[in-house]
Amino acid sequence: MLSAGRRRNLRDFYLVSENIGLQDAEPTALAGQLSKRLRSDIFDARRHAFILTWAGPFSSGYIPRVNKPRLPLGRNVIALAAVSFFTDVSSEMIYPLLPVFLTVTLGASASMLGVIEGAAETTASLLKLVSGWWSDRVRRRKPLVVFGYALASLVRPLIAAAHSATQVLAIRLMDRIGKGIRNSPRDALIAESVHPSIRGRAFGFHRAGDNAGGVVGPLAAFALLQGVGLDVRSVFWWALVPGVLATITVIVFVRETQASDRQAPPALSAAPARAFARASDEPVAHSATAENSLPRSFWAYLGVLLIFTLGNSTDAFLLLRARQLDVSLALIPIIWATLNVVRTLASTHAGALSDRIGRVPTVIAGWAIYALVYFGFAFASLQWHAWALFAAYGLFFALTEGAERALVADYVPAARRGTAFGWYYLVVGLATLPASILFGMVWDRLGSHAAFIMGAGLATVAAAGIALLPKPARAT
Repeated sequence: MLSAGRRRNLRDFYLVSENIGLQDAEPTALAGQLSKRLRSDIFDARRHAFILTWAGPFSSGYIPRVNKPRLPLGRNVIALAAVSFFTDVSSEMIYPLLPVFLTVTLGASASMLGVIEGAAETTASLLKLVSGWWSDRVRRRKPLVVFGYALASLVRPLIAAAHSATQVLAIRLMDRIGKGIRNSPRDALIAESVHPSIRGRAFGFHRAGDNAGGVVGPLAAFALLQGVGLDVRSVFWWALVPGVLATITVIVFVRETQASDRQAPPALSAAPARAFARASDEPVAHSATAENSLPRSFWAYLGVLLIFTLGNSTDAFLLLRARQLDVSLALIPIIWATLNVVRTLASTHAGALSDRIGRVPTVIAGWAIYALVYFGFAFASLQWHAWALFAAYGLFFALTEGAERALVADYVPAARRGTAFGWYYLVVGLATLPASILFGMVWDRLGSHAAFIMGAGLATVAAAGIALLPKPARAT
């Protein structure tokens, strides 16, 4: 049995050889290529070449340790981040104005507003499971992704023509149907488009594009209303422009992954894989018997996620608490934009952090920040407290949004990822409605401080629970 340090060195050896496409090369040829490719370590590479020539890579006396090259995110990840950016610009041009449009312009009640948003999110959650399962069955992701983005982008601006809350409900349902169809296949496509070692960074980069749209969208709406002087309905029509750009981008630049991309990385040959498994005592990939079912560890993860989500109510309560702390109505969009700025700047780095230290520690850190933020809102008393807490809340999103989804991909075999993401979104979506109802009831009966303490407590329990989960098998 090799020591822990020796096993780490051997893993590095095979990872580097796989990354540069020389996993079957002779030691001398491999070391020679390393000396050319890793220019910053050229002296060490030549030293490795001399030792490897005489000792061999599997000698008990010496195993080379080299820095892993930084792998690119690739075309699909960058394109899908751009698609999410344009989509969120379109959505956020409408969403912040929708409550006022419904209640003031159309005369709808607050209860009707709750019914519209609750029904929309529930519909999306159910469809995410179905679309993920179907993309696994037909082994194609892009058609569902294209259809989902196109449907939502074309339907969403029609709210400008609505003259009743019922019409808005129908349009919102169609918008969320598009989201439900696209999300699970899209996330599976991202997972299959990058090497497992940078999967967290890929999801974080995608979330950064989405969050950037969440900043630009409200600012664009504000500029059209205050700068250009348009009315609310005209702003809704203008939301069609970024939606069309999103649809064009996904059609032109996103590529379908090959079937081989959903299995073990093709560059890793069988012989090194077996040697790797023997040296590290870790599975290289999910076993063939696991390909037809989702592992118990994945369901355990969803159970812990359910506990957290029951304490993660709608963010409207945070905005309401900000108003209680004397943040003016005019500054509410700005404080929300501040949160999105933090999310945007930190998302990619937080995703890369999960690649280095692991998904579970990253999620625990994010959920811990969530608990601290909610405890802070429970006892906050000054206006600046709200600004500081909203900025910290952005760190929670950055740490968890990419890592949670990357963890889904790590827990399940490649052929079942679409279905797994569907279950992930279903659990989160279905738990959000009762979470918001429960939070509101506690707020009304016991006060806002009790509601926020409840949310913080559930997040703390979930953070402790996820720490006890089994470690995912080596990702593929």
